[in-house]
Amino acid sequence: MSKRKAIILDRDGVLIEDKNYSYKIEDLEVLPGVIEGLKQLQEEFIFFIVTNQAGIGKGYYTIKDFHKYNNYLISILNKNNIKIEQTFFCPHVREDNCECRKPNPKYLKEIAEKWDIDMTSSWMIGDHPSDIQFGINGGCKTVYIITGHGEKHLPYLEVKGIIPTSIHSKFLEATKEIMGIEK
Repeated sequence: MSKRKAIILDRDGVLIEDKNYSYKIEDLEVLPGVIEGLKQLQEEFIFFIVTNQAGIGKGYYTIKDFHKYNNYLISILNKNNIKIEQTFFCPHVREDNCECRKPNPKYLKEIAEKWDIDMTSSWMIGDHPSDIQFGINGGCKTVYIITGHGEKHLPYLEVKGIIPTSIHSKFLEATKEIMGIEK
């Protein structure tokens, strides 16, 4: 049996508007093209969310707040017949030097093993250089989205020598490219 393919998604700035440490469901706003794009992608892939949530480590919100907010997003996706297999999150700040914070590939290794995923046929979609480095570290193809922090951090990709497979300003554009490559 062949291994499965996955799309690993950063959450804030990729799926939803990044509103700087937002945790209140009334602030959650799914970005344009995300629902349509995910519906297309799920023909070929299963989905995971991997997100750094330093707001927990900084005391801006709790793990309970995170789960409530994330579960609300999952419910929106479920209502649109989109399934997220699992959400992985790092509650630490960068200075903690933990293993679960992107770009460390801990969660990619766990996903690959638990769900029998072929990472070389999978994609990481993110809006931060650490998302792209995370995907590269795990053996994925990568898409850098210029939403959220994407535009602000774009120059750092070159400075840090991080080269994504592709760069797009909209989620739906990325979807079309991924599906074009996969078919």
